[in-house]
Amino acid sequence: MLEILETPLNLTLPLGQHPHCLIAQIPDELRRGEQGYVVPHPDEQWERIRSVIELVTLRDGGFRKLHFLVFPEGCLPLSHLDDMLAYLELRLHPGTVTMFGLEHVPLAAFRALLERHGADNARALEEVDQDLRSGSEPTMPVNFSCVVIREDDGKFRVFLQAKGHPFHGEEYLDKSRDLYRGRIVHHFRGPSLNFMVLICLDYLFRDLFASNIRKIVDHANQSYFRSRQGLDALFVIQANPKPEHPAYRDVLSGFYGEYLEDTPGVRDTVTVFGNCSEESRVEGGEGHGTYGVSSVVIGPRHKMRNVALSEFAIDDFGGAPLCRLRFGSATRLYYFNLPLHHELDPRTTRIPLKVHGIYCPTGDGRWRKLSGDEILQGVGG
Repeated sequence: MLEILETPLNLTLPLGQHPHCLIAQIPDELRRGEQGYVVPHPDEQWERIRSVIELVTLRDGGFRKLHFLVFPEGCLPLSHLDDMLAYLELRLHPGTVTMFGLEHVPLAAFRALLERHGADNARALEEVDQDLRSGSEPTMPVNFSCVVIREDDGKFRVFLQAKGHPFHGEEYLDKSRDLYRGRIVHHFRGPSLNFMVLICLDYLFRDLFASNIRKIVDHANQSYFRSRQGLDALFVIQANPKPEHPAYRDVLSGFYGEYLEDTPGVRDTVTVFGNCSEESRVEGGEGHGTYGVSSVVIGPRHKMRNVALSEFAIDDFGGAPLCRLRFGSATRLYYFNLPLHHELDPRTTRIPLKVHGIYCPTGDGRWRKLSGDEILQGVGG
């Protein structure tokens, strides 16, 4: 079963300030390897990721209020993890959270990473050691994510989390297709903000009584009943060719619509889905649909009217009891604020969620902010 770890952070928002988030909807390229899926051109992918970090850490780049930086599932090659961590440690501002997925690695390599960053991953390391002693193969592939946090006092923390639901092997009888199942999820708690991070299918119901998302809802409810504080934000990183699958709509409806029971712990949660772009190529995933459509979902009490522009739209996911900011499928960087539910007044007419900027790639490996006219009328590239 999933174990949710309460993880205190020295991470405080100034009073009255919205958290700000940037989704890097960049391409993934993954090919089948001996141990799961790997990035075939690691240097090229690292340069793409580094260009995003360079943009958001520019002193005059307009991102001084950035709190959350979201990359897709499976985007970073393991060979550049040290480069990524060193780059973030050098350039990341205090009070910033970066999350990203890595290519698949053998279980033995994942264990070595947990041991290396043992200060923040002791419980996950215990679980892996127990699984290895119980007969898990050291070569079993692991799909995992990394959450890097620069706390307010400058302390640099690294959390590793394995995916709880295999995205491929569970549909096959062949055991060799299975991935390692992670059982650790952190509930990050700062004085003024708390959040969790999931990897794609961990958000879906796979078993009605023991699903990870079911456990997270129950945990958030218990937290609410104890402290009247629910889960503020839930981030879901994806490499998903079916981002608008009805299964996602069903779970979101349960979050915000109280289908079967009251869920106050997640009723006001801001759910952020960060996907890879339509330029992605995942071997075996051809023909399933189009990547992209990263989105931000909030409850219906936030009062957002449906609109449709070339780069984003606001809708209710086909009649679900929610408001969804739905982006396009192209390679883009989306910069926006997250609404805080406790700032809402039922009499207000203001919109609690605003898009602060959208960036498209240029031919020289950099990023350019789209103008208002381009967002209204559309732009290529």
